[in-house]
Amino acid sequence: MTDAQAQMLVIIPARMASTRLPGKPLADIGGVPMVVRVARQALLADIGRVAVATDSTEIAKAVQAAGIEAVMTRDDHESGSDRVFEAARKMDPDGRAQIILNVQGDIPAIEPETIRRSALPLLGSPADLATLAVEIAEEAEKTNPSIVKVVGTPIGPGMLRALYFTRATAPYGAGPLYHHIGLYAWRRPALERFVSLRPSTLERRESLEQLRALENGMRIDVAIVDSVPLGVDTPADLERARQILAPT
Repeated sequence: MTDAQAQMLVIIPARMASTRLPGKPLADIGGVPMVVRVARQALLADIGRVAVATDSTEIAKAVQAAGIEAVMTRDDHESGSDRVFEAARKMDPDGRAQIILNVQGDIPAIEPETIRRSALPLLGSPADLATLAVEIAEEAEKTNPSIVKVVGTPIGPGMLRALYFTRATAPYGAGPLYHHIGLYAWRRPALERFVSLRPSTLERRESLEQLRALENGMRIDVAIVDSVPLGVDTPADLERARQILAPT
């Protein structure tokens, strides 16, 4: 592992409790558990040490059987960010890794380049954390509250500084709207501060955790990418992922 790789952790939080798709991390996709597929894509990104953070021994065993690191965490975390931070402290107690990537465990078709891209805004920027977005092409998505939009100001080619995240259609007027992709690259001190804060007013109202960072003065930079990786939240999503990832 290079020095640059040692300075970054890629952590995939995974838990069995899912109301719409019970046991989601271990859902079978072409003979491979979904969370293992995500971890393999993270390994292909080749930017740092990869681990799955979980409170489930069943998930941990499946991950370890695939030759991937698993880190056991508490079962009372309120968010994936809390779980990721606990795992980071266990993996790297000396604090050598200064960037921590939180990669969702339900995006089995994510490209390694997309994972690498999520950390790019932190290079040469004072941002506390970075994330991704893609320009919305489908009109129906612009008014769909399940599609989280990021409102930002341009700071360079393919880059925004986030001003707000919302489930509403925003901003008003002519111009692009951006679909937020929930991968986060944290500077370690920012993540430590974030998990010490109480859920904020707008975070609770919109049910969007990243608003806690903005409400507490943190800077979030956003890299624009070309496509949204398929997220698996429902049985229909799972069937679509199976079709996309079926051997050819």
